[in-house]
Amino acid sequence: MLVVSYIQENKEKVIEGLKKRNFKELELIDEILEVDELRRKTQFELDNVAAESNKLSKEIGELFKSGRQDEANALKAKTSSLKSSSEELSNLLNSYKISLQNLLYQIPNVPNELVKAGKDENDNETVFEQGDATPKKGYLPHWEVAKKYDLIDFELGVKITGAGFPVYKGKGARLQRALIQYFLDKNAEAGYEEIVPPFVVNEASGYGTGQLPDKEGQMYYVNEDNLYLIPTSEVPVTNIYRDVILQESDFPIKMTSYSPCFRREAGSYGKDVRGLNRLHQFEKVEIVRLEKPENSMAALDEMIEHVKGLLHELELPYRILRLCGGDTGFASSITYDFEVFSQAQEKWLEVSSVSNFNTFQANRLKLRYKSENGTQLCHTLNGSALALPRILASILENHQQEDGSIKIPEALVPYTRFTEIR
Repeated sequence: MLVVSYIQENKEKVIEGLKKRNFKELELIDEILEVDELRRKTQFELDNVAAESNKLSKEIGELFKSGRQDEANALKAKTSSLKSSSEELSNLLNSYKISLQNLLYQIPNVPNELVKAGKDENDNETVFEQGDATPKKGYLPHWEVAKKYDLIDFELGVKITGAGFPVYKGKGARLQRALIQYFLDKNAEAGYEEIVPPFVVNEASGYGTGQLPDKEGQMYYVNEDNLYLIPTSEVPVTNIYRDVILQESDFPIKMTSYSPCFRREAGSYGKDVRGLNRLHQFEKVEIVRLEKPENSMAALDEMIEHVKGLLHELELPYRILRLCGGDTGFASSITYDFEVFSQAQEKWLEVSSVSNFNTFQANRLKLRYKSENGTQLCHTLNGSALALPRILASILENHQQEDGSIKIPEALVPYTRFTEIR
């Protein structure tokens, strides 16, 4: 959530940034400033009423002490009127605060200056590429490999639950577990503390990291308990620090977490959802960082290098995209997507997004720290390190051997305890 004072001081910059995103409701910016002006005016009036009421209370006390009861009672009638005014102003102030917050919830984050204007994924910038991204004839897509070696049963998942809920079996399940442990170990080596959070969150947590109200229709909702199944462990892990005031010595805070993730992914159809390409339930290992504002972009670069290292060890061809304004997520200031090239599907598959949210989430979370300049908001960052389904698919599709077997990347062998699938 944007800070109102920032909008006041940088109105044109905010508007230009939102234009990068193709945000159409720019009139909301003026509405926010108007409501905030009414809020501040009402607060001023309420403070004056409170000051006058306190002053009269002291005067009444002195009059009673000096035996001037008639004068004291006359002033008490005036305090009753002030009390009524105070209640009216308090109610009005509260309504302005609610209106202001609801307006701010509708405004996405302002893109970083590095982010280019653009409409959609076709306008994203490729900033790095490594490996052989050329199609290979005869390579099978992962859903055929999975069926051939009985690794993943998509039809059984439909029977048990529905489409988008696969069942991993045998070496497929072991490869999945190996990837999870490998990612967690590599993240721990890089200084990230492992967290096992709840996999359902309350409404306040959803609002805290920006999933609500923006992505409410994409989240699974438990109506009876007013809880949401998490779309990523970023939500519960970041919310650990909701309503917390940190010290400068606490930084950097680096956390990693494995979790199942649940997304309704409404409106997804066709070949792009075949197999593991798009699921309603999937597994992911996440990294989350809390940083002082002046250090967050360096932290973002460090996270990018960390994910690059994982993909290098998995021996997968990949590229990094800096997302344009129109493709950047609602809460993010800047996002880099990692995509692995599938030599069987002849397409790029997104496997990670690494983002800096600046103060956007921290403002919603009321996550602050004490510095020499007083109490201020910190910056939050997160990234996939890594998302499991498309990584597993990429291994099955890119590591096929001439005899049809699947070679396991050397870095994973200590975890799988097998070197190939055949």
